[in-house]
Amino acid sequence: MQKLNPSIKYNLIVGLLLSLWIFIFAFIIKPFDDGTLNFRSWILISVGFSVLAFLCYGILAVIQKSIYERIAKWNIGLETGSILFFHLIYLIIIYAYYKGPILKGGYSFAVFFSVIFIKVVLILTPVIILARRYLIKLIPIKEDILTIKGENKLDVLKISQSDLVCISNAQNYVEIFYIENGKLTSKLIRNSLKKVKEDLDFLMQIHRSHLINPIHFKSWRNQNTIVLTQIELPVSKNYKETLLAL
Repeated sequence: MQKLNPSIKYNLIVGLLLSLWIFIFAFIIKPFDDGTLNFRSWILISVGFSVLAFLCYGILAVIQKSIYERIAKWNIGLETGSILFFHLIYLIIIYAYYKGPILKGGYSFAVFFSVIFIKVVLILTPVIILARRYLIKLIPIKEDILTIKGENKLDVLKISQSDLVCISNAQNYVEIFYIENGKLTSKLIRNSLKKVKEDLDFLMQIHRSHLINPIHFKSWRNQNTIVLTQIELPVSKNYKETLLAL
């Protein structure tokens, strides 16, 4: 999995789902029943294990959000590590609860791990994986809106990055070519091409007077001219090699 939904709110919903699933698993299915536990014990196990599952997943949600914001990436290794981390802290906490004054469990750690915890892992892991994959679909799609400003305060143009075709030098101005309602439109803004290139680093320079948005490159008209969306521009020798890599 190459993405992560870092939203605490959505991850807490997953925690609630896990908590509910653990309660159903423990109370209704009773996979740990050895014939010695009474009704009160089952309530305490079911409620305790489910609440602690929610708590542990909440801890994971906070930690993974912090990591994601720090490194700005996610991969299968981090995803696997997150799930293992959840199981580790869940194991520690529920074993402490099991051996505590409320339940006073008699299993040793090794027996608890093999008899109880392995079953918990087997029923929780698929739910965690599916829920986390679903959370990716809930990541809001952000449209990249560019705000291009000129030296004059009234010189402002807001357009989608995908609509920007190219920007050309026009003496003390730059002419911005963009798609609006399916047609090529332009606007003059008092600014320098150098300043625009610094602000919009995704643009590619093909000529001392022209910057292009690479996604609008269509084809070569000839050795010195390229075809963009609804416009053609000259290419200088100094920038030709970079353009040929597209």
